[in-house]
Amino acid sequence: MTNVVVRPDRRPVDKRPTLAAVAALAGVSVSTASLAFSGSGPVSASTRERVLAAAEELRYAGPDPRARSLRQGRSGIIATVLEETVLQAFRDPVKIAFLDGIAQEIASSGRALLLVPDITDGPTAASTALETASMDAVVLLGCSPHITRSIAITRRRSIPIVALGSTPFPDVPAVTLDDRVATGRLARHLESLGHRQVAVVALPLDDTRARGPLTADWEANATVSTSLDRLAGTRDVFPDVSVTITAGSLVDEGLLAGREILSDPARRPTAIIAQSDLLAAGVIRAAQELGLRVPQDVSIVGFDGIRLDNVISHDLTTMVQPAAEQGAQAARMVLEMLADGHPRPARFTSEFHLGNTTGRPPD
Repeated sequence: MTNVVVRPDRRPVDKRPTLAAVAALAGVSVSTASLAFSGSGPVSASTRERVLAAAEELRYAGPDPRARSLRQGRSGIIATVLEETVLQAFRDPVKIAFLDGIAQEIASSGRALLLVPDITDGPTAASTALETASMDAVVLLGCSPHITRSIAITRRRSIPIVALGSTPFPDVPAVTLDDRVATGRLARHLESLGHRQVAVVALPLDDTRARGPLTADWEANATVSTSLDRLAGTRDVFPDVSVTITAGSLVDEGLLAGREILSDPARRPTAIIAQSDLLAAGVIRAAQELGLRVPQDVSIVGFDGIRLDNVISHDLTTMVQPAAEQGAQAARMVLEMLADGHPRPARFTSEFHLGNTTGRPPD
C-alpha cells in the first residue's frame, strides 16, 4: 500500500508516510505510536505489534532521525579523528584494534561512528569536516602535532574530547600506555642476555615523516610522544643507543632501516629494538637478506603484540599492548562526558611476551 497525493492536475505524487498516518491506521494516538517505536514507554505488546503492523503496511521506516536530532539537540554521531589517511590507518593492525574497540562501544550506545582522517595544519577537507560535520563528541586517535589543531577546532564547537594517546592539554582526558616502562622492560631483557651494542628503529618523531639517523636538533624539535617515550625507555638501560628514524609503522620501513643498520659488519649491533612489531618484521627480513640468523647473529624485539604469521615465521619477542581495550575505554569516557560525567584519565599496561627472536649475543 502506497500513500499518494493527487494534485489539481490529477497526477499522483508519492508522499512519505508519517507517524500520524501509522497511528490513525493502528487506532492509537501519535504519542502512543511514538512510544511503540522507541520501546521506552508503557505500551502493551499487543499495541506495539498493532503499531508495527500498521507501519509495515504503510512502509513507514520510523521517525525521521533528523527530526529527532533537532529535538534532542544532538546528532547521535561520535567522530574519531585519525592522524593519517584511512588507508594508512587500516594498514596498521594496532589502529584497526583501536577503532574496533571504539566502534563496539559507540554502536552499543546506539550512536554512529564518523572517521575524520588526515588533519593537517593547512586548510583541508578533513579540517573542514571537523569544523562543520554533525557530531556530538570526538575521540582523537594518535599523538602527532595534528592533535593541537584538532583540539582547538573541537573546543570552538564546545563538544567533549577524549585523546587516545598522550596530549599536551591537561584538561583533555586521555587514555595512555606505559610506553617508557614497557620499552625499558625490553631493554633490560636484552641487557640480561649480555647485549651491549644495541640500536633502535624508531617511529616518526614529527609530521614530516622524514627518515634517517637521529640528531640532537631533530630530537629537540620532536613532537610525537610515543616515539620519545619508547626511546626514553631504551635509554634508561642503554644511554648511548644509536637511533634510526622511519617514516611510519610499516614492514617496508623496517626493511629499509634494517638494511642500513645491519649492512656494515664493523658497525653492526648485536640487538635491535624496533618501536613497533611491523618495523621489527621488516628488520628481520633485512637480516635474512644479509644472511644473518635471528637470534643467533642478531636479536630483534618489537612492540604491540600483533599477529605476524603471514609476514615472518618467527615468534617475535615484544610488548603486547591492549589496543582494543584502550579504544573501548576512550569511547566509554567520551560517552560519560556526553552524560555530563567527568571521566578520569586511564592508563594501560603492556605485557612482556618472550618469543624466539632474542638470545645471547654472538661471540
